[in-house]
Amino acid sequence: MDKLMAVERELKDVYKKDYPSFSQGDIIKVYYKIKEKDKERLHPIEGIVIKIQGAMHRKSFTIRRISYGESYEVAFPYYSPNIEKIEVIRKSRRRPRRKKLYYLRERIGRKAMLT
Repeated sequence: MDKLMAVERELKDVYKKDYPSFSQGDIIKVYYKIKEKDKERLHPIEGIVIKIQGAMHRKSFTIRRISYGESYEVAFPYYSPNIEKIEVIRKSRRRPRRKKLYYLRERIGRKAMLT
């Protein structure tokens, strides 16, 4: 266990990123780098944060978005080198009672929003 803690301390300095703080229920926009042959472009993905899991360098979060009537979820490693920046669009007005908002998967339209 001590070896794991030592490795995590070393990685903590390597993985320093200045992202804004966000939690479950917040709407965020992630600018993700996509490589296409010799070009690289930023693809913005905006959605509601369903879950945040893990700690230190294993931390990840999942975003849910509804587009043209179809919903999809995208999972991102928190310290991915492909994430350019994260913007918090709107904080949740009231904090959800659950840590993982899986119950939003069955909801469609305005019911899927936490306002």
